[in-house]
Amino acid sequence: MANFEGRKKEVIAIIGGGISGLLACKYCISKGFDPIVFESESSIGGVWTKTIGSTKLQTPKPVYQFSDFPWPDSVTQVFPDQQMVLEYIESYARHFDLFTHIHFNSKVLNLNFEDGGSGDGEWNLWGGKGKWNVTVQDTRTISPQIQIYQVDFVVVCVGRFSQIPNIPEFPQNKGPEAFEGEVIHSMDYSKMDSSTATNFVKGKQVAVVGFQKSGMDIAMECSTVNGVERPCTVLIRTPHWNLPDYFPWGLNLGYLFLNRFSELMVHKPGEGFLLSLLATILSPLRWAFSKYIESYIKHKHQLAKHGMVPEHSFLNELSSCSVSLVPEGFYERVEEGSIKLVKKAESFGFSKEGIVLEGHATEPIKSDLVILATGFNGLDNLKHIFQSKKYQEFIAGSDDSAAVPLYRECIHPRIPQLAIIGFSESVSNLHTSEIRCRWLGELLDGKFMLPSIKVMEKDIAEWDKYKKRYSYRKYYRRSCIGALHIWYNDQLCKDMGWNPKRKKGLWAEWFEPYGPMDYIG
Repeated sequence: MANFEGRKKEVIAIIGGGISGLLACKYCISKGFDPIVFESESSIGGVWTKTIGSTKLQTPKPVYQFSDFPWPDSVTQVFPDQQMVLEYIESYARHFDLFTHIHFNSKVLNLNFEDGGSGDGEWNLWGGKGKWNVTVQDTRTISPQIQIYQVDFVVVCVGRFSQIPNIPEFPQNKGPEAFEGEVIHSMDYSKMDSSTATNFVKGKQVAVVGFQKSGMDIAMECSTVNGVERPCTVLIRTPHWNLPDYFPWGLNLGYLFLNRFSELMVHKPGEGFLLSLLATILSPLRWAFSKYIESYIKHKHQLAKHGMVPEHSFLNELSSCSVSLVPEGFYERVEEGSIKLVKKAESFGFSKEGIVLEGHATEPIKSDLVILATGFNGLDNLKHIFQSKKYQEFIAGSDDSAAVPLYRECIHPRIPQLAIIGFSESVSNLHTSEIRCRWLGELLDGKFMLPSIKVMEKDIAEWDKYKKRYSYRKYYRRSCIGALHIWYNDQLCKDMGWNPKRKKGLWAEWFEPYGPMDYIG
């Protein structure tokens, strides 16, 4: 690759002012670079600026914090709410003087690589001698102004939970146009302030499609406004092992799934014979750990009573990064009747009156308002930022491989002078984005070199095999390192020349949960 060491005048562009973009900016500055951050909105925070006000952190705050900027003592909640998280992120940006590097209201339309000598033929080493043309639109003006920046390296931090909503495919003539009510996406709902959202749903029969975090939060807000008189109906395609808390039967979840010992029970990418043998021997214990969590969730939420017991295991859920924390009091609302759970068919459509479940001889679910909490099409958003069709195809990956095939979940071997941070998920996205940005900073500073393209693609294939093995089949194409975040961090540490063993003492190293503060310094 092009070695940036000693050439700190090279221009680095960072796309996105969310958590990953801010971390990339901070660690580029720490290596002597002067990065430009392009943020399409008028403020930082990324997905946290477009989150429902009642939403809280999905992981305890000790797991979701910057290693060199802890949460202030004034925040006493274990799971801070949206406003607290935003204030924490803004404090981080002010503390490290990141605002001076951010161009707000600057939407990146596309990226185009001008090759400077590596050519379009076969090449063995990642990198190049070219330039990226970054086309940016100033969204503040009535007639948008376009400017092209030429940069040496690009860090794409657009994330996977924004911009393009994922809209289900509907049967012919049974789309939203057949419905006399209103259909919106959760993205539109989350843009409303609290009073606007309250007035919007008040007095309406609301149906929410989706049973992950945004769907549950919206259902809670609707049930608060309308009560049992107009219960909120939640349509569920796939039941999930959503957690009531992080202490199943009184034991910290971290001691079961977030320490080194727990990862010995999982087959890992690039493992040797002994580790493979150990994972096989310990597989009954892995099964028992998963059943232990499942028994707690089933008991706490009375899943059998509601017909909501998932077909897959908790380990599948964790390995797909699809675990959510259930809002406090959610199932109490189900019991009282202000929230109704309906397990729907694989597909659904609309009639004049409401939602029609395909293959079910039932009456339509009568509704005035349907909110699609069906997620986002992050892959499309990421893919189409590239002008080159070839790069778009590289990003999409093949049908039988994981979406966005990235080495170390950061670098595409065949897209030069570019990194993607924050698209691949983990059990704590802030923590993982931080160590990735530190790794990228060391790479740009010339502290280590990437292996050949062939070696990187082999490593990607190994991780893909792991994802296929442990992810729930419906979520396989999510980029997720959920159950192997320590093993993954070990690879980054070794690349950077750090000791991957971060704790003091044998017991702590193997049995205590790992978190951001283990990677200080």
